[in-house]
Amino acid sequence: MQLWNTLNKEELEAKWRELGYQFVTISFYQYAHITNPRLFRDHLFQMWSKLDVVGRTYVAKEGINAQISVPLNNLDQFRTGLYEIEFLNGIRLNIAVDDAEAEFPFLKLKIKVRDKILADGLSDEAFDVTNKGKHLSAEEFNELTNQPDTILIDFRNHYESEVGHFQGAILPDVDTFRESLPFIEDTYLKGNEEKNVVMYCTGGIRCEKASAWFKHRGFKNVHQLEGGIIKYANECREKGLDNKFIGKNFVFDERRGERISDDIIAVCHQCGNPADTHANCLNEACHLLFIQCEACKEKMEGCCSDSCLDTIHLPLDEQKALRKGKTVSNLIFKKGRSEKLPYQMHKEKPLPLIHLSEKNKA
Repeated sequence: MQLWNTLNKEELEAKWRELGYQFVTISFYQYAHITNPRLFRDHLFQMWSKLDVVGRTYVAKEGINAQISVPLNNLDQFRTGLYEIEFLNGIRLNIAVDDAEAEFPFLKLKIKVRDKILADGLSDEAFDVTNKGKHLSAEEFNELTNQPDTILIDFRNHYESEVGHFQGAILPDVDTFRESLPFIEDTYLKGNEEKNVVMYCTGGIRCEKASAWFKHRGFKNVHQLEGGIIKYANECREKGLDNKFIGKNFVFDERRGERISDDIIAVCHQCGNPADTHANCLNEACHLLFIQCEACKEKMEGCCSDSCLDTIHLPLDEQKALRKGKTVSNLIFKKGRSEKLPYQMHKEKPLPLIHLSEKNKA
């Protein structure tokens, strides 16, 4: 069986529209010992291709990390096949809070073998990765974060917390999870070894590793939000709990965000007006991730700067010549920190707060 996709973006979009699928976006992860990741990858690809599963999955010797979309009609069959894998039997599946932000969150199936399922910069042999922090339900999270001796920390990157975060959380100004661990310890945790440390991330995977690391580093009362923001939002809705998350939850698919509350806490990086929709610059040689309002999107034709706007109007052969030999890299563009953007967000700037109903009146 073929173990890769052969259709381009336009062909894939046409295929899914013709089939009329309603996709359910799911994320899950599991740390486990996988002896042969490549063989396991091929098994997953064959199994999921038959069910028209799409999305992005990383497999390594340390486990699996998946963000995928499954046709609703095939969901039961998908779950049954997944649970037949011993170390994934009964695994919690985080269902997306809001699938309406994009027609197709994913278009094709990508399953990649990597050294790690999460780039953390840690040597797993140096500490016990199974000695994790205490998992908190949404109700327990709300109770503990109301206590004065609790430190609540967002373990996501700056461009994620910029559009949404928990009220009262510390928002480290970091670009990657790898750099967040030493930065958070040095800046916020030293001297607070006896306090309750509560951490959260999108779906929980970063906190699994971070909580074990900080316990190893001597912090005694380490807690993590079980299932991350995704499970928290669903649990609050299902149980009628007070939702302490404001704004959008940034997600790593074509939606780029799922709305948790109607508050808009960020601004357009081009005009400074309230906005929280991330976009990638349409210049193929740029693809900078930044926040863009609808007015600027129309004015700039989806580009981040005048130079990129000029570029997309050049003949295709000239565009290709300009980007020849250049590498588009998130490490270069820093997601929203580019000097091309007049309204870059920084931690020292006060965040605006506007409700969607107020924005719609304007």
